[in-house]
Amino acid sequence: METHTAPRQEPSEAQEVSLGRAFGGRSALRDLFEVIILSLVIFLVVNALTGRFQVLGNSMQPTLHNGQYVIVSKLVYHFRDPQRGDVVVFEPPNGASDDYIKRIIGLAGEHVEIHSGAVWINGYRLEEPYLSSPMGYSGSWELGPDEYFVLGDNRANSSDSHSWGPLRRDLLVGKAWLCYWPPQYWGLIRHYRFPELTTQE
Repeated sequence: METHTAPRQEPSEAQEVSLGRAFGGRSALRDLFEVIILSLVIFLVVNALTGRFQVLGNSMQPTLHNGQYVIVSKLVYHFRDPQRGDVVVFEPPNGASDDYIKRIIGLAGEHVEIHSGAVWINGYRLEEPYLSSPMGYSGSWELGPDEYFVLGDNRANSSDSHSWGPLRRDLLVGKAWLCYWPPQYWGLIRHYRFPELTTQE
């Protein structure tokens, strides 16, 4: 018995184009899905490590201005303690709805005094060249083991520790890192580093 094998038919050009489109379509969908997943992961990681914050008011002038947008590092204080001079964002302990941004002046366990137009830490006077206005108030505070004393750079126009007391560490959101808007203020935020304190009392 003879058997006949049908001749193998090569796909026509139209079929090849059709197959290419089919496989290409599946590849494009897969690539799009991967891009979406990767973008979501990056967004979640960045959102977990940083935050966006708008400066409201003039309490940090001349360092920061009303309307500026800054990026805050939420991670830094998991690895080290806050330092004197850091500009930080925190949940307000006085019940205000919006987060605050101020500068850390007193550290945990220190004695803070304000008098004669200056801040004194454990009897040592702080030199603060970044201030835009003098202090017209006075007071004395003892900081607990997890408390910080924060003040605005515009001392005449700031709701801060001089009015509502020390700030608990657990209220810290993070350290202000970068201003990204408006363009004229773009750049890293300057955190003042204090030299060795010298007594002047």
